Order: sequence, then structure tokens, then C-alpha cells
Amino acid sequence: MKTLRVELGENSYPIVVGGAILNRVGELLTSDAKSKKVLIVSDAFVKDQYMHVVHQSLEKYGFDVHTIEVPVGEESKSIAQFSRIQDSLVAHQLDRGSTLIALGGGVIGDLGGFSAAVYMRGISYVQMPTTLQAQVDASVGGKTAINHPKGKNLIGAFHQPKLVLIDVDTLKTLPQRDIRSGLIEVIKMGVIRDEPLFEMVEESLEAILNLEDTVLIEMISSACVNKAEVVAKDEKESGLRMVLNYGHTFGHALEAVTHYNRYRHGEAVSVGMNCAAQLAVNLRMFSETDFQRQRMLLNRAKLPLMFPPDLTPEAICDAMYLDKKTLSGKLRLILPTRIGEVVIRNDVDDQHVLEAISQCF
Repeated sequence: MKTLRVELGENSYPIVVGGAILNRVGELLTSDAKSKKVLIVSDAFVKDQYMHVVHQSLEKYGFDVHTIEVPVGEESKSIAQFSRIQDSLVAHQLDRGSTLIALGGGVIGDLGGFSAAVYMRGISYVQMPTTLQAQVDASVGGKTAINHPKGKNLIGAFHQPKLVLIDVDTLKTLPQRDIRSGLIEVIKMGVIRDEPLFEMVEESLEAILNLEDTVLIEMISSACVNKAEVVAKDEKESGLRMVLNYGHTFGHALEAVTHYNRYRHGEAVSVGMNCAAQLAVNLRMFSETDFQRQRMLLNRAKLPLMFPPDLTPEAICDAMYLDKKTLSGKLRLILPTRIGEVVIRNDVDDQHVLEAISQCF
């Protein structure tokens, strides 16, 4: 078991990574609890797999536990499900000292975190991510949100958790597609700021996909340390933290035009990273060698590289302008200069963007 720390002054919090963590949640939570009332937010799949373990651990330490289940999938990041959670918080009389636990993947973390951010102007919450994507990315940093029909994560808030508990055992119940999709966030972190992490994935890909505990704990911890360092320097995404969105502007556009139901988030980001790298090559910022190195790793991980043929480059380009990373109508793009380094550009001509998108069809 490893314990890391996100240093944000009074908003600092620990991240615990290891095996068999879920059955220790009561013990890990009890020393810091202002109130014993807890609401656990999860989906049907996670509830069946893990709710009894977490519930039992909390009750053992005297917590008054309530639960709410939302449907599986991105569609649950909606105003309707957000309202249901607010209704549950009110019905069970949780107060400002109470805790919301987000037990699940990135959807649950976003939805649960935003619900905690808004209820009574903000209550404590604990992230208990059960997918690789959530463990290495979504659970760290305090970005919470729900979707609007016109775009992903358009309604949200920054609200830091008080604790992140990462149990690698939860990955063993996931389909390989979800493991591969989650791995994109680690590969992304390697490209933007940590070439040794990129090399670790290159060298240990088979062990990672076989879910070997030692390499998983090392990889997840390394990804979380990277994310924590970036967040510590730029909590509210005003500058440096934007580099974490590498591949996401193109990827979010792909998710939006396919109505969030065709691609896993990581799959869309993979296409987005390939497109961003293609654009960087076209602009002579990124070498063909590094471009092919990224492509090869994404391909080995069986992640998609190209947009589907039933869409158009123009539709992707139009959707990009709804992204939160635009500034005064200009796209802010995260583009690689080498494996381990990226830059933020807001001066790229639309025609260059459209050309790169077209090359990825």
C-alpha cells in the first residue's frame, strides 16, 4: 500500500493506493469524520460488486450509511440524476459535517463530486474509483461536472475530495476494453510530462493488461504523483493544468457528435491524441519518430487512432468550439513537442486544424 499527498494548503488530501482497500474504508475515514452520516453514490454494476464490502466496513466503525444507485453509463451525468442525489441528501438529512462517497468510475466521481460541491454550498466527499481511468485521472484534482446536451462537463465546479482510496483489486472485474481505455490517461501523462512513465507502459504493457498488482500499484502511483504535482501548481486550471487536456479537445468533440454512447472516454481521447500529434507534426513541432512512437503504443494497446468514416471533419471541428478550453472564440490546443513535453497554443489556424482532422479519417 502506498500513500501519496496532493498539496493544496487547506485543501490538501491523501491518496491511498493498494490492494484490499475497500474493506478498510471505515477505518480510514473514521479519524477525520465530523459526522457519521454518509451517502454512497454508485451504479448498478458497482453496487452488486462492492457495496456490501464498503457498507459493512463503514457500519463496523459506527457510520450511519445511506446509498443511492444511478444507471450505468455517461447518460447518468445529467441534471435528472444530480437532482435525485440532492433529493436523497435532503431526505436523509445529511448536514455540512456529513460525507458523500463516490464509489465507481469516472461518471460516478464526476456526478458524486458535483453533488457534494453544490449541496449546502459544499460538503466533504471521498473518491473511491473502481476503474483505471478514474484511478489515474478523474479521481485526482477536484474537477466535478455533469453534461449538458450540447457538450460534455459544461456544468461543474472545482471541489477537492478529502480522501482518495484506490483499490487495484477492483480492476479485476472490468472488461479489457475498460482497462485499455483507462490506460490512455497514463500514456497521456507520459507524453505531456513524464517520458519514464511512457517507457514503463511501453516495457510493461502485457503485465499491465494482465493486471499484475506490483506493476499496477507502481504505474497508478506514478500517474497520480504526476497529476498531483500539476494540480498543486494550478488548482483551478488557469494555466499549467490545461496540459492535462492533451487529446481532450478533439476527443470531447468526438464524444459529443456521437452522443456519448459509441466510445469510451479513453477511446475518444486516444483518437484525439493521435489527431493532436498529427497537427503538431504538420506544424513541424513534433518529430515523425515521436509521432510513430505514440501511434505504436496506442496501437499495441488496441486503442483507436482514427475518426469513424460516418462523421465529417467539419462536424468534429464545429464541436470543438463548444469545448471549455476555447478562449475568446479561439481554440486552445495542447500540442506535443517531444515525448515528455507539450505546449499550449491558441494561434493555430482553423485550416490547419481541419487538415489534421481530415488526415485522421
